[in-house]
Amino acid sequence: MSDNSSDNSSDDKAGHGADGRAEGGKRLPGRERRRFPDISSRAYEHPADRSALVALRKLSGFDTVFKALSGLLPERSLRLLFLSDSVRVSDQQFQHLHAMLLDACYILDLPKVPPMYVTQDPQPNAMCIGLDEPIIVVTTGLVELLDEEEMRAVVGHEVGHALSGHAVYRTILLFLTNFALKIAWIPLGNIAVMAIVTALREWFRKSELSADRAGLLVGQDLRASMRGLMKIAGGNHLHEMNVDAFLAQAEEYEAGGDLRDSVLKILNVLPRTHPFTTVRAAELKKWAESRDYQRIMDGHYPRRAEDKDTSVSDSFRESASHYADTVRSSKDPLMGLVRDIAGGASDLGGRLRDAFGGGSGTAPKDGPGAPGKGPEDPPGEPRP
Repeated sequence: MSDNSSDNSSDDKAGHGADGRAEGGKRLPGRERRRFPDISSRAYEHPADRSALVALRKLSGFDTVFKALSGLLPERSLRLLFLSDSVRVSDQQFQHLHAMLLDACYILDLPKVPPMYVTQDPQPNAMCIGLDEPIIVVTTGLVELLDEEEMRAVVGHEVGHALSGHAVYRTILLFLTNFALKIAWIPLGNIAVMAIVTALREWFRKSELSADRAGLLVGQDLRASMRGLMKIAGGNHLHEMNVDAFLAQAEEYEAGGDLRDSVLKILNVLPRTHPFTTVRAAELKKWAESRDYQRIMDGHYPRRAEDKDTSVSDSFRESASHYADTVRSSKDPLMGLVRDIAGGASDLGGRLRDAFGGGSGTAPKDGPGAPGKGPEDPPGEPRP
């Protein structure tokens, strides 16, 4: 961890040089925000995202393998598609988005500004893809939905993906998902590919939490980030929505129901590439109130120059510690059962009956179901 000794005043403005690098210009908005020179993506990455990325980056020959894959993946086709059938953001087209992009790259000190496109699609969405170089794509539905500060957080989110190197793995996930559909008629082949897709989706969801944090570092306005997530969930009806009530939904989602609901939550999230919106809002608010976020804002954060010395084992330990803390603090019934099992809870069978059936877990001393007292399950009466 290093101190941020560089000048963070708003006099340093983001610009766009002839070589595509972020440099001096007049791009920052009037309100003062902090800049993070040489910031490593490790500063904001979710522990599960970071441990996976550190391990992949340390894997000998990994980059070579993925470069070889680039000839098989439809990256060139995607780039030509967006170039031919979308609008490229520049100082002549979508100027306000261009200014936000330069600003985000300046704040996070991204060495090269990635190309950005707006594509016609009423569904609010944005993505950062590419193997050799990332490209950012936002839909018209998103541009029309969000105000300036909300959109700034989204652009920062996508620049965070670029800085973390997420674009490579996201592109591969898109390719594998399409590939799995094409070979769905081959049972074993499809199962093998879908196993990889499922694992990548789990990482993908964690990478979204990382990028939400990057968006907050760029916008430095938690309320704007929250508004954007609320609009993605409920549309352009902010006058009908409330941040506290929205966050309460996340609390209810986590704590409500029994083990059956816990299983349904897992099944609901497995096919998704993004965490549920209320969960993202709650996670971002928790991080914004953490000491980690405050240290970054104070200028104390990991630097890119230190990335080569990052320990894989330390990253895995941090990830394992995060999951252990999640299990300890979670109000989800399944996590509660995991805690009880880890703690050596007695009468596990009774606990399972309680969790799935809502009963007391203790058989009545008299009446139906008691030993020697008649049929164990009278017709029409469920087991307690």
